[in-house]
Amino acid sequence: MPPAASSYRIRMRGIRFRARHGVTRAERGLAQDFTVDVDMDLPPGELPHRDNMKDVFDYDRIATIVVTLGTSESYRLLEILAQRIAARLLGETRALAATVAVRKIAPPTTASVEQVTVEVTLEQAR
Repeated sequence: MPPAASSYRIRMRGIRFRARHGVTRAERGLAQDFTVDVDMDLPPGELPHRDNMKDVFDYDRIATIVVTLGTSESYRLLEILAQRIAARLLGETRALAATVAVRKIAPPTTASVEQVTVEVTLEQAR
């Protein structure tokens, strides 16, 4: 029998959507590109012991939550969007913690900036 797992983390990178987020009216008036990275710490006991699809964590569900929250309303602050995504992930899964990084591609800034990223980690109350 293999040793017991001490941790179980799922990472999803580059969940993409177009949305109207930003502080200014001009930013919210034009759809922009966003990507989101998610890290979820799960209870080690959730690690599948069989090679069976029904035992695995549903990655598509996570991507759907991110895209739905990212496109259902307009946010002025990426920090609020990241917190809402992390809170929903914790509320709808057995995750112990969720880290969400929301990345805005080519933000409208005075200097040339490739992207800006806001990262938030929320943990379940113990």
